[in-house]
Amino acid sequence: MATRHKSAVKANRQTIKRTEHNRELRTKLRSGLKAIRAAIDSGDTAAAKASLSKTFSLIDKMSAKKIIHDNTAGRYKSRIVKKLTKKTATA
Repeated sequence: MATRHKSAVKANRQTIKRTEHNRELRTKLRSGLKAIRAAIDSGDTAAAKASLSKTFSLIDKMSAKKIIHDNTAGRYKSRIVKKLTKKTATA
């Protein structure tokens, strides 16, 4: 049964719009993470180091917008640096 309250209809519209926006942001974040991980795994440490600050900025923005939790952002950044450091040490 559909609701007829104007406020409920508007709230539903806002939820749909917000959900779509958050989904786009989450996709952008995941693509960025996938790109830097691929660069590290392929051994292209120069490209990975170049995109490091860009990726960190993206992670911080998503954390600030509450798309991901602050601790999750820290964990992502920590793991990227750890992986990059390990790759550069062996190279």
